[in-house]
Amino acid sequence: MLKKIVWAREYDFPTPLEERFETTSSNPLGYRSQPISTGQVIGLLLAKGKFPLGYYVEMDCFLRRLYRMSSSLAAIAGGVGGVIAVLAIVIGFGCYCLKHKNSSNRNSETGSSDPSAVVELRRGGTSSSMVPPIAEPHGAGAQFTVEELELATKNFHESNLIGYGGFGLVYKGLLRDGNFVVIKRRTGAPRQEFVEEVAYLSRIWHRNLVTLLGFCQERGYQMLVFEHLPNGSMCNHLYDTGQESTTKLEFKQRISIALGAAKGLCHLHGQKPPIVHGNFKTANVLVDENFIAKVADAGVLRLLQRIEDAGPSSTAHVNVFQDPEMGQTGIFSETNDVYGFGVFLLELVTGQEASHINSFGSNESIMRWVETRLSSNDFVDRRLVRSFTAEGMKDFIRLALQCISFPGKRRPKMEMVLSELDRILEKEITLTTVMGEGSTTVTPGSQLFTSEI
Repeated sequence: MLKKIVWAREYDFPTPLEERFETTSSNPLGYRSQPISTGQVIGLLLAKGKFPLGYYVEMDCFLRRLYRMSSSLAAIAGGVGGVIAVLAIVIGFGCYCLKHKNSSNRNSETGSSDPSAVVELRRGGTSSSMVPPIAEPHGAGAQFTVEELELATKNFHESNLIGYGGFGLVYKGLLRDGNFVVIKRRTGAPRQEFVEEVAYLSRIWHRNLVTLLGFCQERGYQMLVFEHLPNGSMCNHLYDTGQESTTKLEFKQRISIALGAAKGLCHLHGQKPPIVHGNFKTANVLVDENFIAKVADAGVLRLLQRIEDAGPSSTAHVNVFQDPEMGQTGIFSETNDVYGFGVFLLELVTGQEASHINSFGSNESIMRWVETRLSSNDFVDRRLVRSFTAEGMKDFIRLALQCISFPGKRRPKMEMVLSELDRILEKEITLTTVMGEGSTTVTPGSQLFTSEI
């Protein structure tokens, strides 16, 4: 009868246990056979496969002997099991700590509170359509070829031209992987500083900043590739043209959009060293399909200053969002961004462009303009009727005026602005939930503008 025998060869101790089949009870291979005790079996098991010379174990005998000695074996096995369990816990905890450390390093490198939103950019290959085109978290933004961008924009056809900004012409495009992008193009020779700055800026990710995906330097052009937001700039949804608009943003929505933009600026100011936007304006506040705000052109001013070896005065153009104090000092600072943000808040209230304020020509002019509009009772956007409380609107206007106050050192930091906007929104939601909709009539500006503001 076929019997399964477990043998130990007469080799040296490292030789492992070997399984063979035998047709008789004899030993055709010349091994010495001798029964061993249960204690010896346990010793052999703990020796991890290293057995004394000349022993074998017949499985049937082993099982019967093991059954008879079950009480002692259970005690030994329990001890062994405890040791194994402790070792497993220690090893598992070590693996968890190592994994957690690596994850923390990746998060700190991206500067992101939402690391799942930043993934490696892969273009080409079979899996490119499976991965969103987001800059690699621990490396530079992707380098696109000019052929890719020409294909995406139909050779930069004017039908894809959507604007002009501080970095030049702005085009929309569709990459081969099906992702829409925005491409900003200007003339310029290849520069290593350009590549280094793009690498740095592509790692500064935040859900309220428009993501820089990559760059291209070919054929006498420098190009930046950004993510595309379907709802575009807030200018398309905010300004009252007198015509019926398909977008109706109530007061709470406008506060929420301001809150998102404030988070983006806070993230920039929180870098070491701080990054000053330098060109914050309503046109650079974009919204996605859910009207989540994202600040565009973050770090572009810094990039231009580096590759042009120029000071702030030569890269900035005068506009109503520009802090008058910056023109006096010639140095950009976080307070300049706070000023531009204050003008943005005023536009959210009025629903009108503030560009005509620039013609007044002094830092007191905007305050006089606010007072004049308030006293004429047409300061608040007529489309906001029944969507706000007088108390919430008053707090919002007060914050806007604090942001544009002079001198600049009196302005709040963006962290304080963010905290106040959060408080106003929470209070507005609470009041409108308890009391229903807001004011049924336009609150006179003279009642909103008090000495406390």
